[in-house]
Amino acid sequence: MDRAAYRDWLWRYVGSGARYSRLYAYDDFVARWPSLTDWFAAPLSQRTFDTDNPVPGQHPHGGAGMIMPYLSYLSLVQGVGLDYEVLFARTFASPFTASAASTGLGIDRGVFESHVSRLVQLGYTQASARTDLRAALGRLLLHRGNPDLSAITMNDLDELRGAVDSFTERLRREPIREFYSRSRGKRLPADPIEAFHHSLTRRINAAHLLLFTIGQVDAAPPGRVDAASWTTRLAPVGTPPKMRAVIDRYLRLHLEANLGREQTVRHSRDALRRLTSWLRGQHPEITSFDQLRRAHAEEFLRWLGEQTSEHTGVPLALTTRRSIVTLLARFVNETAAWGWDDVPGRVLFTRGDIPKIARTVPRFIPDHELAALMSAVDRLPDPYQRAALIVARWSGARRDEIRRLAIDCLDTYPDGHPRLRIPVGKGYTERTIPLHPEAAAALRPLIDLARTRHARGRYDPSVGRAVEHIFTVRGKLLSKAFLFDLALKTACTTAGLLDSQGRPTISAHRFRHTIGTQLAEGGARLQTIMAVLGHRTPHMSLIYASLSDPTVKQQYQDALDRHLDGVALAGPAAQALREHRLDPQAVSWLQTNFLKTELELGHCLRLPQEGPCECDLVLTCSKFLTTSDYAPRLRARLATEQTLIADAVERGWDHEVERHQRTADRINALLSDLGEERQH
Repeated sequence: MDRAAYRDWLWRYVGSGARYSRLYAYDDFVARWPSLTDWFAAPLSQRTFDTDNPVPGQHPHGGAGMIMPYLSYLSLVQGVGLDYEVLFARTFASPFTASAASTGLGIDRGVFESHVSRLVQLGYTQASARTDLRAALGRLLLHRGNPDLSAITMNDLDELRGAVDSFTERLRREPIREFYSRSRGKRLPADPIEAFHHSLTRRINAAHLLLFTIGQVDAAPPGRVDAASWTTRLAPVGTPPKMRAVIDRYLRLHLEANLGREQTVRHSRDALRRLTSWLRGQHPEITSFDQLRRAHAEEFLRWLGEQTSEHTGVPLALTTRRSIVTLLARFVNETAAWGWDDVPGRVLFTRGDIPKIARTVPRFIPDHELAALMSAVDRLPDPYQRAALIVARWSGARRDEIRRLAIDCLDTYPDGHPRLRIPVGKGYTERTIPLHPEAAAALRPLIDLARTRHARGRYDPSVGRAVEHIFTVRGKLLSKAFLFDLALKTACTTAGLLDSQGRPTISAHRFRHTIGTQLAEGGARLQTIMAVLGHRTPHMSLIYASLSDPTVKQQYQDALDRHLDGVALAGPAAQALREHRLDPQAVSWLQTNFLKTELELGHCLRLPQEGPCECDLVLTCSKFLTTSDYAPRLRARLATEQTLIADAVERGWDHEVERHQRTADRINALLSDLGEERQH
């Protein structure tokens, strides 16, 4: 540590007002620590020169307050890397603070300013971008002992994150006075240790985002900054070693081999957590899954049925219990099929153990509520929330599908109508659907903004490639809770759509039900409903074919009660309808299933309890009914019969002539009953 060299450096790069105080600080440091090795080994309180209790006799212009400038010189000019412990203490000052000194330290200010501008382009404010990069990059450079910003690697970021976690744990074990604010008058947060961890982790993620965007590192930053990724803690805490090994292996296999969506794997983790937690409390003697028997499974099922939600305190929903049992059964079956060790290897849960749930009709949003809600949505201040809900209203897409929309998701059909490409989601299929112009107008500004940011695409495991998303701020995908739950809470409050407990009555999924119901009521084909909603099987789309009560009632009135308006009925069942001889059960069934009774030339009023029809005598069957709506079809069928009669006569097939003539006579009789002109 050559004093003359440091003095020359100060006189070259530091203004006259600070030169002497920094030189005095150097003299104090060297007098106290002639050997750097001793300084590195000393307690933190001594290494930072406790500013609240300065060393007696210390020079009034130097001392602790000026230690950081000298340490920056020591690191970036002399190449002495500093440990993170001293860089987390309250005396830390970023080497990017003073431009002239930064130049003397070898830092390229132009590169730093371009980094700040790039973060601003990604959605940060000028102040937050500068503050975050000063804190994170400053510590990285000082620890490396190298002022080259382009030399920072992914390993450096990981090391800094690990150091933050370790220092946080140390703070919780032992109070370190040097950690807290240097200003006595400054108000400390409720939990300063947690605030330290959150703040510094957030700033590291900002630097990580920058380096990822410019291509300096390949791994994307984590999506959340207030909690570690759930994939780093797969098995629950306290799980016996053998069980932990199996759970980690099972969940990582599904994640890495893409055997299931990340959400499903996370739910599997939670189901296994419930099972192992129950075992730890009820059967601590069980330390391996291969010790489980059917009796344990039955006991667990009884216990599960008595559990309540951690958040609401009410019993677990049937859907939650159904998911837990289904995923546990899958875990047992798959590990047995793969021949793993330390697994049950036998049937523990069967299909009969899965709770049965009632199938409900779609909960579409009534028109008056929908109008009030969308009016409130239009007044939401956040453009991302507003666009997400408008797209949900007009597309029926799932929440996760909307939040993962790519910047190239919107184009037009040849006629100019907007078209939306919905990414791979729950159905593992990408699809393209028409989009209402209102939703397209809400998306376009966000697409333009995303394109101006030129952000680097993030790897999307659902599609197996990097994707540049629309709903991204500061390089992170916005959460479903922010885009939908919080937005709907605000909109429903404005529209007055709250229940007795003040909770919103509209969920994002009800937009999906509304689109499906509107398509069905509008006469859309089953394939159209499947294509728009992304259903893999017709079963889900068939639910929307069960039209709303007003629609069923109107069609019933139009079809069955037209004789009240002078519309003619014909057929053997017509008399039973006119005389109201159908029992109430039959009427109830017909009201809700009339569409299913349609035939080519009318309707069959045979009830399900009467069994399947075993004859082909449609026109003479006592259950056959037709109306004047079918007159054109009847005349077309009569023309066909007459053609067949002429052909049979020409061929000399007397029996066929007789058979087709009877059918023609019957059709003429039906036309006569309907008041239509007979044909010959």
